[in-house]
Amino acid sequence: MKKLLPVLALLILGCSLPVKIISGTPTQIPTLTPIPIPTQTPLSPPEPGTEQNPLILALGPSPNPSDEVIAASETIAAFIESRTGYRLVTVAPTSESALVDALDKDNAHIASLTPFGYLSARQNNSVTVILSSLSDGEAFYGAQFIINRESEFTAYFDPARGENTAEAIIALTQFKNKKPCWSEETSPSAYVIPLGVLTQSQVQTASPAFLEGQVNVVRAVYADDICDFGATFIDARELPSLEADYPDVMDRVFVAWRIPKVIPYEVIALSNSLPIEMRRLLQRAFIDLMLTPEGKAAIQTVYGIDQIQIAEDVMYDDFAAYVKASNLDPAELIK
Repeated sequence: MKKLLPVLALLILGCSLPVKIISGTPTQIPTLTPIPIPTQTPLSPPEPGTEQNPLILALGPSPNPSDEVIAASETIAAFIESRTGYRLVTVAPTSESALVDALDKDNAHIASLTPFGYLSARQNNSVTVILSSLSDGEAFYGAQFIINRESEFTAYFDPARGENTAEAIIALTQFKNKKPCWSEETSPSAYVIPLGVLTQSQVQTASPAFLEGQVNVVRAVYADDICDFGATFIDARELPSLEADYPDVMDRVFVAWRIPKVIPYEVIALSNSLPIEMRRLLQRAFIDLMLTPEGKAAIQTVYGIDQIQIAEDVMYDDFAAYVKASNLDPAELIK
């Protein structure tokens, strides 16, 4: 009998599959509703100008700022902090290219920029200008095309009245296919802006000569054996070094046409990431800073600026238009 038990067990197991339900309703397996995981609201970044998120004041670009510059920057930062209540820290960008990049990435908020540095940052919509530096009370300076008195060209500038006597498109057509003397490839007055004016006037010149200095441009036009015409700031002919060597330079080198005063000096700009009201307070603080002897000396030491005036971006539209016409990239004109 015991020998039959395993066989019987197998028969019972074999009869259990498949199972047919004769009556009754199968029990439904309940569907589990997922429990939502609560999400955390991301923390807002600290307000700019606080201890946790200080404003970043950039020094003039230099890989190794001097102790004097660092001390002067601390004077600037301390004054602005006292006037605005904002917390500031200072940084020293190694180059203006690095500074423009920092402004674009919100790693700098207050800076002094050269004309091309400002234009490069402005194209990125990184900054708003608040102040322009002045030279002899002027925020802008002009340029001029110069020719040799004995050349084939006509001067369309009246020195007695200080005015052009013809529009650019008329005065500059005579330079088509002629060889210009430029200064450096980064010179606003002796290359970039004159090139933009010529391009706007649809004047294509011959291949230029770059002479590394505006004095050299005047000398070349004086000698009349290197190029056909040149361009300089107004008025490079009066530089002392030229007067000593060429006492008749004003009689021999004529102004063919003058470009209006559209070239700016350095500007002080603020990051567009800062609220408008904060920018206004910082602008007022800089103005007040320049009214103190210590502050003026600090600004001069850090940025090389002696005078300032309130400025707006629209003031630089003409300069931007000429640079655009030159087909040169402002980012390639800074170091």
